[in-house]
Amino acid sequence: MTAKQPQRIAFQGALGAYSHEACLQARPDATPVPCTTFEGVLRAVREGRADLAMLPVENTTYGRVADIHRLLPESGMHIIDEAFVRVRIALMAQTGVTLDQVKHVRAHLVLLPQARSYLEARGITSEAAADSAGAAEELAAGAPSTDGVLASAVAAKIHGLDVLADGIEDLDHNTTRFLLMAPDIDMTRRGPRMMTTFVFEVRNIPAALYKAMGGFATNGVNMTKLESYMVGGSFTATQFYADIEGHPDDAPVKRALEELGYFTNMLEILGVYPAHPGRWDIEI
Repeated sequence: MTAKQPQRIAFQGALGAYSHEACLQARPDATPVPCTTFEGVLRAVREGRADLAMLPVENTTYGRVADIHRLLPESGMHIIDEAFVRVRIALMAQTGVTLDQVKHVRAHLVLLPQARSYLEARGITSEAAADSAGAAEELAAGAPSTDGVLASAVAAKIHGLDVLADGIEDLDHNTTRFLLMAPDIDMTRRGPRMMTTFVFEVRNIPAALYKAMGGFATNGVNMTKLESYMVGGSFTATQFYADIEGHPDDAPVKRALEELGYFTNMLEILGVYPAHPGRWDIEI
């Protein structure tokens, strides 16, 4: 009997990236497939080089991740799970280098300001890199150096670097939410609390959005996210992305979605998935 092959998860970044951490959390036995761009992550699944895609959607410090909400409806894939990763920053260097020797570090442009207090207190200068885990990989493979890298401790372990300081981020709540996506939608109940994500476009009538939202209020359905974005290069064509608590088969959700349908030109469910156990402890 042939052993079942582990699933392959595509993510943006090098091995050890925070997206890789999300993969390890959601599917510990899966094979990671690093990609250079978000579009490349989706392409890897479409071309059969990966089975699932892990994408970051929002962060407690920086808000939504640019372009992701535009990519999701166009991807042809569906959300099957979510993961939350605390952005813990470690300062790492080549083996034998001490913390006092590190005077310069590299990291992703978004990561550097998150450890500004630590770096300034120690007089350490910084330089932006395309990818923090990629910078760790380059440092490990390069010539002897006393430079450091800011990335996750997972990156240090994977690339054979020493962690000289961990947890140096300025904010102790910084968390990124990720969505695990698959080509096929899964409508089954897979947890005690479910989430439903969908996109819609309201009809061109007065107060259409207000009326469309009324069904969720009257049926007691909690909407945890509602965001708008323009489509087709038009200021008047607007789509909305929404997360709600509940399953489409729940009576209140079913009634709310039916009412929403009266006021929309388009309504598409992007995914039905178990709510992460810690999502109510995290403010996104």
